[in-house]
Amino acid sequence: MTVHTNLIDGSQKALMASYLESLALVERLHRLLLDVVKDEFERLGILEINSVQALLLFNIGENEVTAGELKSRGYYQGSNVSYNLKKLVELGYMHHQRSEIDRRSVRVRLTEKGRHIRTVLNELFERHTEGFEKRGIIKAEGMEDINQSLKRMERYWTDQIRYIY
Repeated sequence: MTVHTNLIDGSQKALMASYLESLALVERLHRLLLDVVKDEFERLGILEINSVQALLLFNIGENEVTAGELKSRGYYQGSNVSYNLKKLVELGYMHHQRSEIDRRSVRVRLTEKGRHIRTVLNELFERHTEGFEKRGIIKAEGMEDINQSLKRMERYWTDQIRYIY
C-alpha cells in the first residue's frame, strides 16, 4: 500500500497509522477466529468440515437463503460459496431446494446436523464472552463501541464501492 505523505498532515498521519493497524488487526483476528474454530472442532473430533464452512452454518442459522443472499447479507465472504454449500449439502449439514420461481436459484437451510454445528459454535462463543468479562478483557459497552466503529468503516467502504467518490 503506497502512502502519499505529501498529502497528509500530522493528525492525518496518526489516523493513517491507526487505520493501517486496524486493517492488520481485522485480518489477523479473522484468521485467528478460523484457527480457534478449527482447534475446537479438532478437540471435539469434528473433522469433516472446515472452520469457514462451520461459520457459514452458524451465520445462516434458522434462515433459508440462496448463495447470492449469503454474499449480499455479509454472511459469507469468499469466492467459494457454491463449493462450500455443495459440500455441506453432500455431508448432510444442509438441505437444498430449487426455487419454484427461478429454477436457477437454490435455497438452502440447515439440517439437524447443521444445527448441531451451530450449537457447538454458539457454546464456544458464549465461553469467549464469559472469559472476556471474567478476565476484564472487554465489557459489553466496549464491544458495542468497537462494533459501532466497524459499522461506520463498513458504510464508508460500501459507499466507496458504490459511488467511487
